[in-house]
Order: sequence, then structure tokens, then C-alpha cells
Amino acid sequence: MFKFLQRAADAFGVLLFAALFLVFVVQVVARFVFDQPLTWTDEAAVILYLWAILWGAALVCKDQENVAFDLLYQKASPQVQRAMSLAACALIGGLAAWGLPGAIDYIQFMQRESTPVMGLHFNWVFAPFALLLLALSVRYAWRIVHLLGKDWESHL
Repeated sequence: MFKFLQRAADAFGVLLFAALFLVFVVQVVARFVFDQPLTWTDEAAVILYLWAILWGAALVCKDQENVAFDLLYQKASPQVQRAMSLAACALIGGLAAWGLPGAIDYIQFMQRESTPVMGLHFNWVFAPFALLLLALSVRYAWRIVHLLGKDWESHL
């Protein structure tokens, strides 16, 4: 079931990037071929870019795929690596969990406003940010559970 959900999240990310590319091509063709710039394409491109980045960071990218400056971490003993990982997970996951209620409140508040051209409510535009915070909270809480377990060395 988890593989299916991961593939669905990956597929949706691909659809977001494909839609972004399509909107970009429409924008370029309208502007440079027909000399008729379209206002909705600028707005759609920004919204699709925001969604693609936040969706990808929340559900597609793995921790191992991120750039890390881990010179000290790699030189440390496994016990120190465990402590460093626990501290990082607590900090990142804790801050994401702490910010989630405020983000949800703000997203709900932004339902009152809409985008200038397409008229989309801003709560739909900013919704993936709450998803990112939730995913970070769950991901790092799950990692803390594994780092506190018996086979913690396999999760470094």
C-alpha cells in the first residue's frame, strides 16, 4: 500500500511539472509568436511552481536525496551520529509541528482573498505548505522512533 501511495505522490508531482511546462510553453508562444502576452499564464506558472516545489519536498524527496554538509557527522562515532540525528530530527520535526497550527490558521484565513487574475482562493494556493509541515513532522517523528529503537544503527 505504501508503494502505491508513493507512486501516486510521484505521479502527481510529475503532473504538476508537466502542467508547469505546458503553461510556460503557452506563455512563450503567446508572447513571442502571437505578440499577445497572457496574464493568466504568469499566475498559473507561479502557483504550479509553488505546488510542485512544496509537494516534492513534502512527499517525493527522500532525506538521502537532499544536499548535506556532513563532514563532522561522517567523522563521528555511531553513538555521536545517533545523538546528532536525534537532535536534528527533534529540531526540524519539532519546529514543523510547532508551526503547523499557525500555518493552517493562516491558510484558512487566506480563503477570504483570491488571486488577481484567475480568482483562485489563496487557501488553495498555500495548502501544500501545511502538507509540507505535516510531512516533516511525521517523517522526523518516525525517524526518532527508529533511532530510539534496537536497530538504530541501520537508520543513521
